[in-house]
Amino acid sequence: MAHEHKLEIFRGTLKFKSNITKIWGVFVILSIVTIVEVILGIAKPEVLTENRFLAMKLLNWIFIVLTIFKAYYITWDFMHMRDETKGMRRSVVWTAVFLICFLVLIVLLEGDYIYEVYKSNHVKFNF
Repeated sequence: MAHEHKLEIFRGTLKFKSNITKIWGVFVILSIVTIVEVILGIAKPEVLTENRFLAMKLLNWIFIVLTIFKAYYITWDFMHMRDETKGMRRSVVWTAVFLICFLVLIVLLEGDYIYEVYKSNHVKFNF
């Protein structure tokens, strides 16, 4: 099974793509994204830590976007979403992306509120 080949249509011609080539492609893409995350986490450039967008540091936004990209790519490749119909891909992937973005938004807004309460010892509103 390790040497199976997949038949793909590329620009109107039939082409065989080996699983080994696909695995190495996935490895390279995920490695590059992870290396970028690690380098940014170690270096923490001042440009990205001092500037804010929607009450959050730009570095945090970069980490969130890269993490969502990795989750999407893993779903796309390892769950074989590239071989599904367009409707199936959208229903699975975009639902998950929307829910992850919504969860991140809620956690960050609540975390920012709690941080401001502890920082200023002032409650902005009572529940």
